[in-house]
Amino acid sequence: MIINILLIIIGIVVVLYGADRMTEGAVGLAKRMQISEIVIGLTVVAIGTSAPELFISLVAAIKGTPDMAVGNVVGSNIFNTLLIAGAAAAVAPIAISRITARRDLPIAAATTLLLTIICSDKNISRIDALLLFIAFIVFIYMTVKSAKNDSPSTTQHVSLGKSTLLIIVGLALLIVGSRVFVENATQLAAALGVSEAVIGLTIVAGGTSLPELATSVVAARKGQSAIAIGNVLGSNIFNILLILGLTGIVKPMAISGITIVDFAVMFVSIILLWAFSYTKLKVERWEGFLLLAMFAAYMTWLLV
Repeated sequence: MIINILLIIIGIVVVLYGADRMTEGAVGLAKRMQISEIVIGLTVVAIGTSAPELFISLVAAIKGTPDMAVGNVVGSNIFNTLLIAGAAAAVAPIAISRITARRDLPIAAATTLLLTIICSDKNISRIDALLLFIAFIVFIYMTVKSAKNDSPSTTQHVSLGKSTLLIIVGLALLIVGSRVFVENATQLAAALGVSEAVIGLTIVAGGTSLPELATSVVAARKGQSAIAIGNVLGSNIFNILLILGLTGIVKPMAISGITIVDFAVMFVSIILLWAFSYTKLKVERWEGFLLLAMFAAYMTWLLV
């Protein structure tokens, strides 16, 4: 069991490092092609930061543990909304732009509701997954189209060879790290007598959400509210539409361990964040502490 835990930690580290290298290489390649920085941020970087969840869910589904695959996404979204947004607001009140309150938060809520409806029959078919992936393409198209700052990136002197190598190395580390992580998380679940769904909702989701937690808390502390809340919303939308979309297309998933309570917590949490943001275009510190308290209560219910 100790070896499993050590290998899980090593797997997380390898996956996160691989995602970082792949993102660095992809950004370098995009800049060399003179793609605008806003487009790079909305597409390449966003997909890169979702790579850990993508590869872990994909490997989990292929290896026959769909509860871990879906639990990873549901758990990550709960971590993002309750823990990460809560911690960021607790550090410093988060100012919300009007467009975020009126467009981005409703899209995140609608995406969450769509997943809940799709999973009501305890199954994600290829048709369901294709619907999610098409919604992802539409979301990316609309987001990029609405971006006002579309000036080309000024940084062009990026080595093509280095960028390509970083992408290849990052991709390889993601694949290896994901396999190590999923295999040992599955073995740990069996040893502890805990379901794969609970492992996915806690250990897997927590591990893959660490970059978002660090990014949002630091951004909030520096007063960069847009980054803090944008990181949470973008991650939630990508997790559902891109990750479960691609994973379900590759391997349809029958879900048994993810309950209506888990989906309800995911949906209620994003609605609550929307309500906090819509009223005064700000998430106050006390509201952040309330989100953290809800997260603690959910984790306690889940584990006990």
